[in-house]
Amino acid sequence: MSGKLSRRASGVDPFIVMDVMAAAAEKEAAGDTVIHLEVGQPSTPAPKGALAAAHAALDTDRIGYAAALGVPALRERIAQHYRETYGTEVSPDRVVVTTGSSGGFPLAFLASFDVGDRVALAAPGYPAYRNILAALNLEAVDLPTSAADRYQPTVEALEKAGRIDGLIVASPSNPTGTMVSHDELRSLADWCNRRGVRLISDEIYHGIVYEGETASAVGVTDNAIVVNSFSKYFSMTGWRVGWLVVPPDLVRPIERLTQNFFISVPTLSQYAALASFECRDELDGHVRRYRANRDLLMAGLPSAGLDRLTPAQGAFYLYADVSHLTNDSREFCRRMLREAGVATTPGVDFDRARGAGTLRISFAGSMAEMEDAVRRLKAWRRAWSKRPLVRRQRFPLGRRV
Repeated sequence: MSGKLSRRASGVDPFIVMDVMAAAAEKEAAGDTVIHLEVGQPSTPAPKGALAAAHAALDTDRIGYAAALGVPALRERIAQHYRETYGTEVSPDRVVVTTGSSGGFPLAFLASFDVGDRVALAAPGYPAYRNILAALNLEAVDLPTSAADRYQPTVEALEKAGRIDGLIVASPSNPTGTMVSHDELRSLADWCNRRGVRLISDEIYHGIVYEGETASAVGVTDNAIVVNSFSKYFSMTGWRVGWLVVPPDLVRPIERLTQNFFISVPTLSQYAALASFECRDELDGHVRRYRANRDLLMAGLPSAGLDRLTPAQGAFYLYADVSHLTNDSREFCRRMLREAGVATTPGVDFDRARGAGTLRISFAGSMAEMEDAVRRLKAWRRAWSKRPLVRRQRFPLGRRV
């Protein structure tokens, strides 16, 4: 006889990209090579200065618990980062160090919302937003977006969404890599302030920007919660360290939540994160590589049949419209992995209504991997084009109805 399973847990959707990673690992374990375009993870290690700081701490520090809100020196350095990067003064008292952004979102949601509250977010958008909200008995309200509004939420869409208690904005966005301007972010923040809506600004891809201005919510309102991380620009995914900037009235409630949920963020990771701020030359070199990878894929993928791509302004993703090729993006990605050895993420992970005709491509890897991916996908297309049945179906499809 099995024990009880909560409706809350059973009702949370899977994070599909993790399933793709598992399938890719299984293929590799069988002796095949896989080009990983599915996961949003830098292929580079933590910066050298961060590694050196971690080694030094292991030799000199007992690595005990830290304060629930974070190591004071790291909180102060994050506040300095806002002054240096955005020209905005942020008190270190408003900075909360978290176990990555993934640990920050539940804290932000629990501190801001009650059961049944409605939180708006762009569709397509990062699936963990919706899944965490569901686990907390909050309602995710999809705001349908399009290329015309760069897949970002607008005041017009919010006006049509009914009662809203919160809004999540991601710039640069996952999965599209698109951004909101300073004026657009201010308009969204003003709309939220007038209605008592909590704005949560996901800024974890700041620093990885190719075109346009980088606007932070700390520069337009004191009422927003800003979420950031050392995983992406700082190339420290497995270290599990990020941060929030929160309104003063939320500091103590979030501190109490952190004390009970996590006690503290791993101390060693915090020492490494502090040192990473002094490694900008190395990290900016990664961004130049991402830009080159983006340009390579934008130029090469159309000849492989993937010619409807959203140009990324930031982050390391391309969002591809494949609705002319399939109406089942999960099966399309399975076949791409099985037959071409290229792993990508189906769009249904990001947009439940329209994601069956889209997929996400990560270009966080090396340029050699991007070149190999283009070669494999071109060969895959040629192989399928020689099959009469597939010619009638217009290049490899999932099941069409």
